[in-house]
Amino acid sequence: MPSQKHASNSTRSGQERSSRSHPAGDPPLEELEIGMSKYLTRLTDKFRNRKVWERPEPCKVLAFIPGTIQKIMVEEGMEVHEKTPLLILEAMKMYNELLSPQHGVIEKIHVAEGDRVAKGHLLLEFRQV
Repeated sequence: MPSQKHASNSTRSGQERSSRSHPAGDPPLEELEIGMSKYLTRLTDKFRNRKVWERPEPCKVLAFIPGTIQKIMVEEGMEVHEKTPLLILEAMKMYNELLSPQHGVIEKIHVAEGDRVAKGHLLLEFRQV
């Protein structure tokens, strides 16, 4: 009976996935948690140095895009209801009407008409009623 040679699919311990080996200079694998899932990955310096997300404060209205304040439709001390127009922010030739996210009283307006603002700039603050 002639002998038959079978190719083995097993590899020696420590050499598994040698085709996936990484150069010695690569950063180590780290655990990243997103929601309820955990991943083992390499994190870049850009990711590590990013600004960490913070929950927005409900009583502060920030510019969501850089632009110019065209019109302010409220005054300090004025009571506003949810979805009341607060101001108009022109950005990229579009007029964006910012609405009150909740019921409250305008406590401080930090901008004036004609001001140029950056993304994330504090526009106004109000207190809940």
